[in-house]
Amino acid sequence: MAQFGLCALLLFSVLVHHIKSHIRKEDKTGEKERPNFIIILADDIGWGDLWVNRPENSTPTPWLDALKLKGKRFTDFHSPASTCSPSRAALLTGRHGLRNGVTHNFAVQSAAGLPLNETTFAQLLHDAGYYTAMIGKWHLGHNGSYNPVHRGFDYYFGIPYSNDMGCTDEPGLDLPSCPPCVLNQYTNRCVSLYRKHEGCYTQVALPLFENETIIEQPLDTWSLKDRYARVAVEQIFTASISKQQPFLLYVALAHMHVPLFHNTFLNVTTQDPYTASLSDMDSLVGTIMQAVSTEQLKNTLIWFTGDNGPWEQKCQFAGHVGPFVGRWQTSRAGGGSAKRTTWEGGHRVPTVVTWPKKIKPNSTSSALLSGLDIFPTILSLAGVKPPSDRRYDGIDITYILLNDSDEGHKSLMHPNSGAAGQFGDLQTVRLKHHKAFYITGGSMACGGGSGQQQYHDPPLVFDLSQDEAEETPLNPESEEYRSVLKEVEREREALLWDIATDRVSSADYTMIPAAVPCCQPHNPACRCHSLKSGQLTQP
Repeated sequence: MAQFGLCALLLFSVLVHHIKSHIRKEDKTGEKERPNFIIILADDIGWGDLWVNRPENSTPTPWLDALKLKGKRFTDFHSPASTCSPSRAALLTGRHGLRNGVTHNFAVQSAAGLPLNETTFAQLLHDAGYYTAMIGKWHLGHNGSYNPVHRGFDYYFGIPYSNDMGCTDEPGLDLPSCPPCVLNQYTNRCVSLYRKHEGCYTQVALPLFENETIIEQPLDTWSLKDRYARVAVEQIFTASISKQQPFLLYVALAHMHVPLFHNTFLNVTTQDPYTASLSDMDSLVGTIMQAVSTEQLKNTLIWFTGDNGPWEQKCQFAGHVGPFVGRWQTSRAGGGSAKRTTWEGGHRVPTVVTWPKKIKPNSTSSALLSGLDIFPTILSLAGVKPPSDRRYDGIDITYILLNDSDEGHKSLMHPNSGAAGQFGDLQTVRLKHHKAFYITGGSMACGGGSGQQQYHDPPLVFDLSQDEAEETPLNPESEEYRSVLKEVEREREALLWDIATDRVSSADYTMIPAAVPCCQPHNPACRCHSLKSGQLTQP
């Protein structure tokens, strides 16, 4: 690990030197320089995980804190959904799951993914002359045309789905290891290679992809952060030096999804595993920030956010929701109120955006915003128009980024992602500082137990300006309640009608054994390792 880290540092130094020496200030077309974009998406991160949101209790995250000091923090920013696949699909398309078809997670055996007639911002930027690369967790289909390199990315390096959807050789907490097996030709049963093992792992191991090729299976999670860092710097170099193009780098990290993988911070500090993983992620963000810290790359916008809130059932291995505890659910109906729910802890995520000399340093906005807004905003900044044959749910927030403004969405709909009701249902409506629940439900809580779904007619309405914990709903007989409900229903019905008359997609959630990503189908657990030559070998 120490040698690998030194090599990565040396590589970084060389690349920075080349960037300083060779980058041109105009793109190939001779037009005014277009901004570079780096979108960093953390997995299962809590609003209260970042020090800038909760300094009294949180772990210092110096690089992410530096992002805030250099740019703008958003205190009322929400993931488009509260589970992985729907949130990522909405971020990439600017459209709710009821439009793009992705309403719940894809699996290891999923044959398809994000519908092919949906257009990602990577495709649009690529067609406009951007170099596009993705690093990390995709979770929108791993077979054939659903691979990232067919969805607008020139390059892909990462895992096809969550880091707990398969064993690894260097496992994290609560994640099975992959003791190797061989097939006994006489008994046709898998047996251990080593007598000291009581058994061996025969399920599909977690793969690592480079473009469309599995280069390692199971992957070594202990080294994954350093490999991501190296590839990120290489891709910035490729775009800026070799190709001399503006670039989009989408970095979707497995942090802070659990089971957590081990990292160097666990070896040198007394941090608990979750905190160590948070520090690990922060250091990776730091490497990316340093790679674009030169004067020649100052025109780079970095947008850090999360895909949903913490996975509460993992107890001490889950993140912090801050004050957004969903107390009505936890105290009255039972279950958890974070990931997989529409309570604030499920979708309010820490978000920071920086863009040197464009975004006011050390600024904060309370505008009501969403990951849906990333799509229209970066396209607008790049001068690219989205397809006009469909409608979008995100808004261009360029004005908010560049000015002191708190004017975001008037209303925002939160879809169900698995805790209660039908997948994708827009069951909760945010209207300014009020929030109306038509359906409530809890996810699995720490220690077990989940709250049953409950339908509310009339809906529960909370005033978040007075009740961040979502503990006490407004009195339905009050004038405030009646006024809010009238506007909420107008906004909700308008959006549902807009979706009903839009061009919508339908995702194929068919699962078949042949869809499992496997580098060696004849090998139990699909075991293979990568060589310098790029060829695969069995262990």
